[in-house]
Amino acid sequence: MMTIRLRALPLLVLTGLLALLALPATAQGLRPAPGTSAAAPAAPASGARAADYIVAVVNSEPITNQQVSAEVARIRQQLTAQRRPLPAAGELARQVLNQLINERAQLQLARDLGIKIDEPSIDQAEQNVASQNQLTVEQLHRQLEKDGLELKKFREQLRDQLLLTRLREREVEPRVKVSDSDVDQYLAEQQERSGAGTGQYLNLAHILIAVPDGASEQTIAEAQARAERVLQRARAGEDFAALAREFSDAQDRANGGQLGLRTVDRYPTLFVDATRTLAPGGIAGLVRSGAGFHVIKLLERRLPGLPPTTVTQSHARHILLVPSTQLSEAQALAKLRDFKRRILAGETDFATLARQNSQDGSAAQGGDLGWANPGMFVPEFERVMDSLAPGQISEPLISRFGVHLIQLLERRTATLSEREQRELVRNMLREKRFGEVYAAWIQEVRAKAYVELREPPQE
Repeated sequence: MMTIRLRALPLLVLTGLLALLALPATAQGLRPAPGTSAAAPAAPASGARAADYIVAVVNSEPITNQQVSAEVARIRQQLTAQRRPLPAAGELARQVLNQLINERAQLQLARDLGIKIDEPSIDQAEQNVASQNQLTVEQLHRQLEKDGLELKKFREQLRDQLLLTRLREREVEPRVKVSDSDVDQYLAEQQERSGAGTGQYLNLAHILIAVPDGASEQTIAEAQARAERVLQRARAGEDFAALAREFSDAQDRANGGQLGLRTVDRYPTLFVDATRTLAPGGIAGLVRSGAGFHVIKLLERRLPGLPPTTVTQSHARHILLVPSTQLSEAQALAKLRDFKRRILAGETDFATLARQNSQDGSAAQGGDLGWANPGMFVPEFERVMDSLAPGQISEPLISRFGVHLIQLLERRTATLSEREQRELVRNMLREKRFGEVYAAWIQEVRAKAYVELREPPQE
């Protein structure tokens, strides 16, 4: 049976229209029509702006001015909402057209290779988008309608992104290789750099007891007393993540209050000063900020480029159903939803259903996957697992292996062995090499496609 302990591939953010800007606007494989320039789509003459026209052809498939303009408008709207600087209109249009050409060539290749995306996979992607934006699917649909994007068009975009993801997994992943000597060389280089003193990274978790603006002295005192009680429980050894989920007023409470690994200068000075003398696992005294009182735990401290010495591990179990001619993805989703209902109703237990039904090597152990470090599971699986509280059961999710039902059993902070640290380095190098191989592969696909750029109609 297949197990899901594979390297995590970079996952496209399905609503990430800003990804259009991620790749350089190269022109490999372009064969402009006579008299045109491969640099960018020219601005249309004033009389032609209202009309649609073809700006490029990829093999036999056209890309129109309205398609480019729609993507440019959408990106500009997102950048404005995020208060990010806007590129020059001509430069943004060039990047959008270039990316549309690349994607069109890749989509054609995916279809030629027989890669298909079924409706349950799109349903799952839609659910993921809603969850990432803290919306229900119904709320997502209303937001799309408000933004003027038809649901059918949105689902077509999801299908295309899933096609591109599966194509890249199939065509790029096998080309990425990292040897033991690559790991040795990287570690030696980083040890040399860290010896010269190049800064450090912190990974902190916190619990915020909020104090409203203009609060009275009594309200402040009550908040401080509450924070002191939480601090005492944390120092007594209670699970910090569980305390964060129960007491924290911060938005990151669902993630156990973890703020993530980042450079020292990206943390508030108050937090850095409070944890300066702590060892990993230590808990600082109360810290007062403009938002309220913070209980802060140092999860990790390390120099740049070196693997972490401690990580947050997850202990989960799952049931895997693999779609086949006898079991469609829709049927697998329905079956796992019924499993969850029966477990929550007390009619059966997770381990029994896993042993009886799971099509994974972990079935004999009741679906138990053991303790897992970050990055051990594929992204779509790990993202859902990371969102669960201990004891919680997920909704069914679709991965490249099939359809899963996940239960998180517990979490812990663990010190990594040398072998585990080397494996983290190997995964990091794979990710870096994946980007390099992926860029070269895009150029190959582009070079094999017939691409014709066309100038706008003249008055």
